[in-house]
Amino acid sequence: MTSRNVVCMAGVIAVALYAAWAAVQILVLNPLAAVPGASLAEVYAEMAAVGERMPVTGVLVFLGIGVVIAVVVAVLSIRSRLDATVTALLFASVLALGVPAYFLASFGPGMSVADAFMVSGADLTPWAAPLYIVSLLASGAIVGLAVRLARRRPAAAPA
Repeated sequence: MTSRNVVCMAGVIAVALYAAWAAVQILVLNPLAAVPGASLAEVYAEMAAVGERMPVTGVLVFLGIGVVIAVVVAVLSIRSRLDATVTALLFASVLALGVPAYFLASFGPGMSVADAFMVSGADLTPWAAPLYIVSLLASGAIVGLAVRLARRRPAAAPA
């Protein structure tokens, strides 16, 4: 197995885990934190009773777009025989964009929870921190990988 294939597998798995954790944070942990001691079913039922809904399908579809992008990056990287470093750079970019995607995916559900329980629409648990940390590390990896790629390229000859 080539290093590019390993990077592709690791990249798709990393993005899928990121999306899964984001979904758990949005759909389970934050709602439970809004009403300590209540079950998730009770939280969702109370939301429905006051006319708020949890857009589960929308969250999963929106976060699933990142996974689809990761699969496309993997397929294109393998088919076009991209360098493993370039492939890693692409996956780091997808992970770095995870925080904006998380924010967009969580905005509606956060507002629904906030309106139903008169709490902040922001993260109510510390469990979003891993998402921010992964995206921050991915941003650092982008810089490191770009420098690595730049150093491998021969300098242009003076004209």
